[in-house]
Amino acid sequence: MIATGLSELLTDQATLLRNRRVGLVTHPPAVTPDLISAVDALREAGVNVTALFGPEHGLSGAVADGASVSNARDRHTRLPVFSLYGSTKEPTAAMLADVDVLVFDMQDIGARFYTYLSTLYYVLRGAAHHTRSVIVLDRPNPIGGTRTEGPLVAPGYESFVGIAPIPIRHGLTMGELARYFNAEFHLNADLTVVPLRGWLRSMWFDETGLPWVPTSPAMPHLSTATVYPGMCLIEGTNLSEGRGTALPFEITGAPWLDGDALARSLNQLDLPGVRFRPIAFEPSASKHAGKMCAGVQVHVIDRVTFEPLTAGWHVIAAARAQQPDRFKFHPDGFDRLYGSARGRELIEAGEAITPEWAAEAAQFSAATQAYWLYPL
Repeated sequence: MIATGLSELLTDQATLLRNRRVGLVTHPPAVTPDLISAVDALREAGVNVTALFGPEHGLSGAVADGASVSNARDRHTRLPVFSLYGSTKEPTAAMLADVDVLVFDMQDIGARFYTYLSTLYYVLRGAAHHTRSVIVLDRPNPIGGTRTEGPLVAPGYESFVGIAPIPIRHGLTMGELARYFNAEFHLNADLTVVPLRGWLRSMWFDETGLPWVPTSPAMPHLSTATVYPGMCLIEGTNLSEGRGTALPFEITGAPWLDGDALARSLNQLDLPGVRFRPIAFEPSASKHAGKMCAGVQVHVIDRVTFEPLTAGWHVIAAARAQQPDRFKFHPDGFDRLYGSARGRELIEAGEAITPEWAAEAAQFSAATQAYWLYPL
């Protein structure tokens, strides 16, 4: 089993926090191998945790996607909980009044629009602005660190789901992203990364020996994370992305689609590592709640060759081709997720996948190898 940055800190590097007031940026998946939360593990080790900070979905991990989170007081520890997904997304002077160092321990998914990496960016920026140190306790990229996919965020399309010009599937850990953000965007935070021990870039999460804890309400399984870099684009359309079902992002559909025809058209493409099965489902929440939908389930049969962004792109294009009058983009949302208007415009024009994906992703991968902490 690999050791996370939290485990490494507790066993070998606890002196980093000696005599320091600690603000902990965390959420439920930040646990030890025996499922003790980072909050409890650090406090039990004698660390002086003086404040807690929560991302999207809150410190509890239970708040719905996109919902603003308020400051609160933790019922378990009675510590103040400052929201980094409410009126501000960057730590303020008031939040840091009783903090000497921010410790960041969060489990990412490996996709640019999963907002925890944007929280990391703002933590680094806020800490630098208020002369506080940052320690990132690293965790694995659950879908591996060997593949990058998708376009970069184009100038003018930056947002909290696209904080920087990186590919949709970025192939980095949070520790590596912290090093990249801090240097390339001149954030200049006093940064320390406590690396994983034993992790290789080729590893998927289920090869680490670590326990999987859902990283948000709609990210229950590793199989969800596997398809997410492509299937999340469906959020920018009027198709259901499976929220309100047991298989968010693994299924998609709408009341006006023909699931059998959609699966047939997608399987004829012979996309690598994936098959599509027709499915009927009724979401209990979100888009088309309470309505019977027809669509497809994405079955990944070879995750090494599977290209989630390519799959998600073709699902959207095929659904639009089947019902062009009823399919709709939410242009602002889709373009922010994609990183520009280019993807939507290509689908609307009926063109093939944009060839610059591979080139942009390869350039990013080459440029960020200087920040790698782990071998292939």
